[in-house]
Amino acid sequence: MITTDIAIIGAGPVGLFAIFEAGLLKMRCHLIDFLPQAGGQLTEIYPKKPIYDIPGFPSVLAQDLVTNLLEQAKPFHPSFTFGERVETLDKRGEGDFMLTTNMGTQIHAKAVCIAGGLGCFEPRKPEVEGLEQFENGKGVSYMVLDPEKYRGKKLILAGGGDSALDWAIHLSDIAEKLTLVHRSESFRGAPDSVSKVMKLAEEGKINLLLNTNILNINGNGHLETATVKNAKTNEENTFEVDNLIPLFGLSPKLGPLEDWGFDIEKSAIVVNTDDYSTNIPGVYAIGDINTYTNKLKLILCGFHEAALMSHSAYKYMNPGVKYTMKYTTVQGVHEF
Repeated sequence: MITTDIAIIGAGPVGLFAIFEAGLLKMRCHLIDFLPQAGGQLTEIYPKKPIYDIPGFPSVLAQDLVTNLLEQAKPFHPSFTFGERVETLDKRGEGDFMLTTNMGTQIHAKAVCIAGGLGCFEPRKPEVEGLEQFENGKGVSYMVLDPEKYRGKKLILAGGGDSALDWAIHLSDIAEKLTLVHRSESFRGAPDSVSKVMKLAEEGKINLLLNTNILNINGNGHLETATVKNAKTNEENTFEVDNLIPLFGLSPKLGPLEDWGFDIEKSAIVVNTDDYSTNIPGVYAIGDINTYTNKLKLILCGFHEAALMSHSAYKYMNPGVKYTMKYTTVQGVHEF
């Protein structure tokens, strides 16, 4: 079990800045995100996109902003759980919360901050018979967390975008046998990546199946076989497989938190703008996941919300303790 002061659900830019603001108040943070790395939309969707409205930066690439936020948070030694989604939030008493993920990880926290952006990014799943039967460690994954997990394995990737192409290239030297299945004969990814994949296929380093769909997967407790069908010839083939990774992108949804008892309007959590607290004491919501009068969905507004949330969380955890805010120019940034 993981124990922390503030459990932050979401590791996008606003969640990352909350580490810094909480750290100035000597509060430790543990972040949970369904994506395989920090950065949220900035890393997953547009890492090379320039952002122009971050104070002090006339222009900064999205991924560079994430890198800087992580560096800024480093003195406060945050911890992370990636590739997992928080399924339940249980309040056991004042300052006593237990979060449990879909993989069974438990996080005990004194306060909770939801910084989930547009919500939990959930994978777009193809229509494959038996797919959900082999999720959660039984052979089907929707992202690559640890490439070494696939060393010496029979692996099928499905998709035609940048993610599928990039992982096909990277994993071609790791997997025993790698098959890339794509429903079309043209790719949506970068031309350079397409060329590399085609060359790998010509050299026999990967098995490339175009105009092909996965019909069904089977196994006894763990994935063992996959059957595919060529859309042009109607020919079907069954392959031995250890792992299947469908890479069809991610879509934002509120997910399980919709059932946690929050006041929700238009798929966002209603908060008190005094401190961005929710209707559940000790639980806060910052960034694009919240809503209030005159809400602006801007990163810089989320940074402001993170600062006020952190000071309120400190008071919630330390009732009656007097705290005088000091500017960082006066007290500096002290490592835990």
